Amino acid sequence: MDFKKLARRLILADGLITDREVEALKTEIYADKLIDAEELEFLIDLRLSARGAVCPAFEQLFFHILKRVILNDGRVSADETTLLRRVLLSDQVVGADERKFLRELMHEAHSVAPEFKVLYDECVGSPEYSRD
Repeated sequence: MDFKKLARRLILADGLITDREVEALKTEIYADKLIDAEELEFLIDLRLSARGAVCPAFEQLFFHILKRVILNDGRVSADETTLLRRVLLSDQVVGADERKFLRELMHEAHSVAPEFKVLYDECVGSPEYSRD
């Protein structure tokens, strides 16, 4: 049995990600004190599948984990930028939370790939992607 598929179906059964489901996700994700790429991909899949029907607690958890994984080595690489582009531009708009996240990455990273600088300029410096 594929427990991730089952968990995804159960969490998204009503099309929403609720505070209660976020608490269950936190318990499982932080159980081993490690966050790996597979767990991040699971959260990305949930976020993209829910398409905006997520509670603020999920967004907070999502961006916290995404930042931890990306800044694990202190830098934002070209490959990580590809991931960010897939996640942040999936709906062709970049909201305030996503722009804030990009600013935090830029500020906290010791170094960033040129590709990240391009993404940053597109999303933070250009109103065409903005939804607010």
